Amino acid sequence: MSETFEDEVLNELGDERLQEIAGLLGTDPAGAQAVVGSSVAELSGELRQAAAEPASADEVRAAVDEVTSAEPPLQGVAGFGGLAAGGLMAGVLGRLARPAANAIAKRTGIPAATVTRAVDILVPVVLAVMTKRATAKKNGGTTADGLGDLLGGPRK
Repeated sequence: MSETFEDEVLNELGDERLQEIAGLLGTDPAGAQAVVGSSVAELSGELRQAAAEPASADEVRAAVDEVTSAEPPLQGVAGFGGLAAGGLMAGVLGRLARPAANAIAKRTGIPAATVTRAVDILVPVVLAVMTKRATAKKNGGTTADGLGDLLGGPRK
């Protein structure tokens, strides 16, 4: 996988949804892309942190297992009936969205409520990319080996 997780999320998001986020944030597509990149990084970090904490590690592990064994795999954003159709990982990401949005709001000065709406748009996209990565691994004859394979970068 030569594309970064952030690149894959941006590709899955598409120009129309990026424009929607830009309008929501009151910025241009480049500004929206920067916020999307920060949001993806923050969500990934929150997810890795949740996986490392004893109180939430089992739930994250179960959510990763569900994503990596999804039959048939979830395809694209349009395949989601909202977060309810995303299973355990959608629930985990949904809970992590607010802390991620608050961190981004603090760094950027954009109101937290606005960033939260943008991150909410990203959650099903992030889930779609994770599912596609798991499917690509499976189709390549291997299985996604935990959170590191789904998000890229070092495993924690």
